[in-house]
Amino acid sequence: MPDDVSPAPSHYGAAAHRHAPQPPSSHIPLTPAPGPAGPQHTAIQHPTPPTPPGGPAASPFPPAPAAPAPARLRVVVVDDNPVVRAGLGVLLSGRADIQVVAEAADGREAYEKTHRHRPDVVLLDVRMPGVDGISALPHLVGIAPVLMLTYSRESEIVHEALRLGAGGYLVHGEFTADQLVQAVRDTKDGRANFTATAADALLAHMRQGTGRQRGPLPEGLGSAPTTPPMPVQAPSHPLENSESLSQLQPSVGQSSVSGGSAYAPNRQQYRLSSREVEVMDLIASGMSNQQIAATCFISEKTVKNHINRIFTKLHSATRSEAIAHWLGTAPRNPGRQP
Repeated sequence: MPDDVSPAPSHYGAAAHRHAPQPPSSHIPLTPAPGPAGPQHTAIQHPTPPTPPGGPAASPFPPAPAAPAPARLRVVVVDDNPVVRAGLGVLLSGRADIQVVAEAADGREAYEKTHRHRPDVVLLDVRMPGVDGISALPHLVGIAPVLMLTYSRESEIVHEALRLGAGGYLVHGEFTADQLVQAVRDTKDGRANFTATAADALLAHMRQGTGRQRGPLPEGLGSAPTTPPMPVQAPSHPLENSESLSQLQPSVGQSSVSGGSAYAPNRQQYRLSSREVEVMDLIASGMSNQQIAATCFISEKTVKNHINRIFTKLHSATRSEAIAHWLGTAPRNPGRQP
């Protein structure tokens, strides 16, 4: 074969040329990138930098410290009824931001517990044995904000409580559980809360003018002390302050009497117990047995038992007749003793 003639490429020669190993390429390889159906796109794969000896490099920013848990709002509950105290304790302590730190059954114990625990809010009843809430109030407000929580709805009591520094006034049966919890939080922050009865009494007082003489407090409630509140510094003999509280006029008896009116009924004649007075007040406000049971934390059967005794003492056969006797609107019957 002549030297200048090259053999014709055969079919096998071409295939061998196509499958021959190729030299390594210096360009960066391209790999298909995942994506929706359609033309395939390619993404550049950058080589992963090598891990330095000794593990990954530490971050120059230290981790932030964990946020501290918010402090719980501390409450002292003051009420002579142990059932009410227990119910309020369960209700308030069931909230993540509230803690009942102490309970008290009268004004003197309330001062001792408040002075010891220094709570954020004090829930204070009005009618209690020993030292009532009105008498203890000016001594308590020098230590902590006070929210009145009571069955007493007389206008004169509302005025006096606010005059002595109460941060709000709630009447049992006129608020929900959530409203009570919010009122406690508001009292700590200096915002006042009033239920309908207390708000009406406050509005009426403002319309009458502050210069008008206030009516007397209902019978049995001690007059507010005219001396300034006791200092909040810890005394060398703590019992001295307690003794000064005990010298105040004792608290309410077994019934309530509306003061300041020539037509006020003489409710003492019925000789109702303190619980019967509470139930009768709620009956007069228009509550049903179920609502009274929820308000007083008792069963409906217990409510019915109270009502039966109340009807007997008021010589009444129906709710409306009992309310009329209780409010003093029933016609007088000289031939029958009340």
